[in-house]
Amino acid sequence: MTLLLATLYQILQMLLVLALAPLLTGWVRLVKARLVGRRGPSIFQPYRDLLRLLRKEVVLARNASWLFRSVPYMMFTAIWLAAGLVPVFTTQLALAPTADLIALIALLGSARFFLALAGMDTGTSFGGIGSSREMMIAALAEPAMLMIVFSVAILVRSTSLAEIADFMLSGAVGLRISLALALIALVMVAIAENARIPIDNPATHLELTMVHEAMVLEYSGRHLALVEAASMLKMLLYMALIACVFAPWGMATAGSGVAAALGGMVVFVAKLAIGGTLLALFETSIAKMRVFRVGEFLGGALLLSLLGAIFLYVSRGV
Repeated sequence: MTLLLATLYQILQMLLVLALAPLLTGWVRLVKARLVGRRGPSIFQPYRDLLRLLRKEVVLARNASWLFRSVPYMMFTAIWLAAGLVPVFTTQLALAPTADLIALIALLGSARFFLALAGMDTGTSFGGIGSSREMMIAALAEPAMLMIVFSVAILVRSTSLAEIADFMLSGAVGLRISLALALIALVMVAIAENARIPIDNPATHLELTMVHEAMVLEYSGRHLALVEAASMLKMLLYMALIACVFAPWGMATAGSGVAAALGGMVVFVAKLAIGGTLLALFETSIAKMRVFRVGEFLGGALLLSLLGAIFLYVSRGV
């Protein structure tokens, strides 16, 4: 019975993150528009955009290989699976034993790697520029992400997301400067990984500044729909990861019942609304930085995560 319930929760979570990802993107766009005095698009506009792209014909470059056609499916699958690994409303999931932070980083890194290959596959200058910039950002963001994982693992003595959430919910953590440093570093990495301001502007196609958009310029139709859906899932994934590790309050635990799981869903939607509002407020209050200053931004994230790991290591005496 427990296994059946965990399987049902896992299927429900996979469907939930898939349904809420476009809604989160629409919410961020709406809040940003209202903050700058515009009416803004409907919160459901991302759903319409995806459906419109799915109905369009796919146009492929003459020299596009099988890799270019396959990457949208691989990227979407990897990020969707990664989003399904992060507990969002309950820790009683069928994939909880495999929901490891290291596996999560591996899935995201694989999706990024294949997208960069697809950007270079057609041989366009824009694709090459976007891929090189993406790899530059990844080379700086992944070490910071690994140090964040080590910081949490030193405290919890595990990299399992379910065990981390249960530990944080137990109340044995208290206030720790090291966790605050790790949280700030994770937010900085999430901004860079999702190509948000100040690292990149997802609403522009200026060739001198774009990173993510440069790699997907050659995509169209259902391929572009899959890439856009994967980007939306990735933003939701990072918000869910921050909520799971640093703010798991309201999440149901193993054996807490169906009512607690339903309550956890409501709390998770509220967390997404708060996170989307904070992201929109941050993006409207800061300007985009130059590409060559991205290293300083992510270097700060690496330094903060390293300090957090050192503080936890010293305080635990391990």
